[in-house]
Amino acid sequence: MPTARDLRFTFLGTGTSAGIPVIGCDCATCTSDDPRDARLRTSACLRFTDPDGQERTILLDAGPDLRQQALTAGLDRCDAILITHNHVDHVWGLDEVRRFNALMGEPIDVWGNAHTLDSLKRVYKHVFEPHTNVQKSFIAELIARELTPLESIELHALRITPLPLLHGRLPVLGFRLEHADGTRDGLLPLAYCTDVSAIPPETWGHLEGLSVLVLDALRFRHHPTHLTVGQAEGIASRVGADRTFFVHMTHDVRHEPTESDLGEGIRLAYDGMEILSSTDVELKS
Repeated sequence: MPTARDLRFTFLGTGTSAGIPVIGCDCATCTSDDPRDARLRTSACLRFTDPDGQERTILLDAGPDLRQQALTAGLDRCDAILITHNHVDHVWGLDEVRRFNALMGEPIDVWGNAHTLDSLKRVYKHVFEPHTNVQKSFIAELIARELTPLESIELHALRITPLPLLHGRLPVLGFRLEHADGTRDGLLPLAYCTDVSAIPPETWGHLEGLSVLVLDALRFRHHPTHLTVGQAEGIASRVGADRTFFVHMTHDVRHEPTESDLGEGIRLAYDGMEILSSTDVELKS
């Protein structure tokens, strides 16, 4: 069975909802000269070549920094968007994907659970109900696709399984991405689990056998809707992925001193970091 190749996973943003630097803050992280301490709102993309030789890009969330992130990463297409949940820092960049529509000449599927899609249709009524607009204008062309937790879909030779997670009391989704034919490499299977405070029992089995785990690690102090760095380390140890990368960090977390204290196989992700099938590539200057 033909499989996807030349896979490249890029962390477009690794910060919390306020981003880093935080407006009006002069803490050590916000004033750091380490570029890894500057964090846009958390999102990512997977780029690859499908079995027919077509380049593909799948976005994971579309936050308010998407335009800047797309320009920095050199994105010129978007074949699907996987939405974890409907919070502002994860969806308020959807208007920006209209440029991908123009470049590709086709609509883009947006995948999310029922709660998320209901919210998107309300906030982006001008996109999902264009017939109600007073006048024609340059808007995104999106197709809403509902996901059912733990029911896999296949896109361009990849199998994608929506993973139920808890973000405080809000049910959200993570995603397990893998080759549809079961091929394993240094990147896939990958589980993307941002904005997490607890993992339901039914999800743990889908976190087995991972090459890469991407996991929420907000800060060191307790938070009601996110994992602490310590809690994330505990989950990473239990999952046992070959490599684990933490995301969605606040300015409480400075990159260098925090990463130096993490366990083996665990790193802090940073904006622009890329993971290939065998290694990760340092931020390009």
